[in-house]
Amino acid sequence: MPIDPDEYRQQSHEVWERIAANWGEEREFIHSVTAPVNQRMIERLDPKPGDTVLDLAAGTGDTGFLAATIVGEDGRLISTDFALAMVDAARGVSAELGLGNVEHRVLDAERMDLDDSSVDKVLCRFGYMLMADPAVALAETRRVMRDDGRLCFAVWTTPDQNPWAFLPGLVLVERGHLPPPEPGAPGIFAMGDPQRIRELVTGAGLAEPEIEQVEVAWPYADADAHWSLTRKLAGPLADVIDELDEDEREAVRADVRSRIEPLIADGPVTGRVHVVATT
Repeated sequence: MPIDPDEYRQQSHEVWERIAANWGEEREFIHSVTAPVNQRMIERLDPKPGDTVLDLAAGTGDTGFLAATIVGEDGRLISTDFALAMVDAARGVSAELGLGNVEHRVLDAERMDLDDSSVDKVLCRFGYMLMADPAVALAETRRVMRDDGRLCFAVWTTPDQNPWAFLPGLVLVERGHLPPPEPGAPGIFAMGDPQRIRELVTGAGLAEPEIEQVEVAWPYADADAHWSLTRKLAGPLADVIDELDEDEREAVRADVRSRIEPLIADGPVTGRVHVVATT
């Protein structure tokens, strides 16, 4: 059954408000894992001193903060998220970093309260794929971006390349606790297909995108660490797991453990990310 976009937006907002504190607690771990993605995004974005950079769905803000150090006192970073709790978390991090050129705003990427052609560069790490209507969000991005501007965003690739995220959801589907994902529905793998990325980007009036892959590595100490972080950071999955009775929850945990343990035994569990740049 197709999702109702408005219902999805409300549920997604509630989830991110609720788990923002968890992302703040695990910020250093997440930042260390995704550092190769953050760095490549900044390289492809190529911010300049004096630029105004917009960071969409910024979460705790780390990718945008890298840009803030480059644009300098004459530039500005607008760090945004649609969840107030996430904006507050990012505000705390920027204060710790001593960044004085950051404006924090609650902002819905699908309905931006920004003027046309008002920013030079736009970042979005792991955001568009989770939005109810990424086509609308990308069109909004094009609207607020200057004609000579640049967008760089990141989305996860396909399930087979990201078992750390795929396996818990697969187990829940196989055991009848989640329906199989609808094609094109928002989710972590919603933009894993490069062709869909191209269609969405060019359909929004942006130039043909340059797409490359970046590998990350999740250094889970053991299967219990993987399970704990999944429940802490993957809000929608955690909600389903929490609703199970104790026996079934332990059965799901054991099933996930049996599949993830061999991968952890071979070393850090890898994942792959599309880094996309366009004008």
